[in-house]
Amino acid sequence: MKLKLAKGTRDFSPEEKIARDEILVLLREVCEIYGFSPIETPIFERYETLAAKFTAGEESDAMKETFKLSDQGKRKLALRYDLTVPFSRYVAMNKDIKMPMKKYMEGEVFRDGPIKIGRYRQFTQFDPDVVGCKGMIADAEILALADAVFKKLDLKFYIELNNKKILEGVMADAGIKEKDWSSVIISIDKLKKIGSKGVSEELRNKDLSEKQIKKILDALNKESTNKKSLDKLKSLMKSEVGKEGLKEVEDILKYLKNFGVKSVVFEPSLARGLAYYTGPIFEAYVKDSKIRSSAAGGGRYDKMIGDFIGSKNEVPAVGISFGVEVLIEVMKEKNRLEKKIVSELYVIPIGVFDKSLKIVKELREKGVKTDLDLLNRGISKSMKYASSYKIPYVLFVGEDELKKGKFKLKNMQTGKEVMLSLDGVVKKIK
Repeated sequence: MKLKLAKGTRDFSPEEKIARDEILVLLREVCEIYGFSPIETPIFERYETLAAKFTAGEESDAMKETFKLSDQGKRKLALRYDLTVPFSRYVAMNKDIKMPMKKYMEGEVFRDGPIKIGRYRQFTQFDPDVVGCKGMIADAEILALADAVFKKLDLKFYIELNNKKILEGVMADAGIKEKDWSSVIISIDKLKKIGSKGVSEELRNKDLSEKQIKKILDALNKESTNKKSLDKLKSLMKSEVGKEGLKEVEDILKYLKNFGVKSVVFEPSLARGLAYYTGPIFEAYVKDSKIRSSAAGGGRYDKMIGDFIGSKNEVPAVGISFGVEVLIEVMKEKNRLEKKIVSELYVIPIGVFDKSLKIVKELREKGVKTDLDLLNRGISKSMKYASSYKIPYVLFVGEDELKKGKFKLKNMQTGKEVMLSLDGVVKKIK
């Protein structure tokens, strides 16, 4: 049998897994600094939960790419395609939650879609969300959190911001029927992928006139600054919904200025294809990278939770989703996956293998991540092994060292050697 991975999946090498875990730790730390708490939901849901009109909707790419399942009772199920819909279902089922609720979720999601660098069919998302705050301060806080994450990752980046209400206002002003808005937004969402010519062709196939297409594309053309783009749209916009969207974007930018965030760019053509967005939407990209996929994306979805409850009242909610695999690919591209192993120290016994085990035990009890030459290969081969895995320190344990209570510690990066007690070794490494 020829061994192959399922298409669109991947294994993680130790350095990739270490980097992935470090990214997740960083994301958790930033979220908790911002006052977000963790929750968790299953990786599969009832099919109707994910396919509901008020979630992705049957026409969306997300549902076309959904892995469908059934259990032994022939109930229709599906692997989750994001974390937002399961989270909304969770909030709807737990009516005693005190608002506003700030939470984060992390986990695997699945989409049977096209594969490219940074995009797989099984991938990890990390989502902070705020529920129960209608004001744009919640959106600004999500964007400030995202800004903090990318800065901590030491990446050059920018975040695009738009508002679905602006898109709807542009379509209303162009005379497009409301029932067609979602379909048109799905096409607008492809502007970066297929360009204005490709989008124009799609819109023609959706029976839009040349005048309507031109009006939409002209309105969504970005100017040189946030202010100029907003001013242009304010001068063109007749729709009250569109005007409301412009005001919300202005409010977010005002709050971000107070937060000291300068990375957010108003992008009028940003659409995001999912039907559940109701207001501000955003995507983050890494600069100076061949990876074109967004590293994070999200927005406001005020109707979904209320629809799950069966209420006409909106439950305001906003969040962003970080693509962990995209971040790993960026780190790999920038040669940032240096750590090959978690061990801090490699113990090389010299003729005292059994006695060295007590030393290893003591080091581990003191919190040092310690590995040992299990094959008892001797100094030369053990040194090569430690070097190949980039273990930062090596400790030599021989009969003389045991008698004196002092051991030779070698820094594998500098080559410097020192004689230290075990407590000294611990202090040096920790």
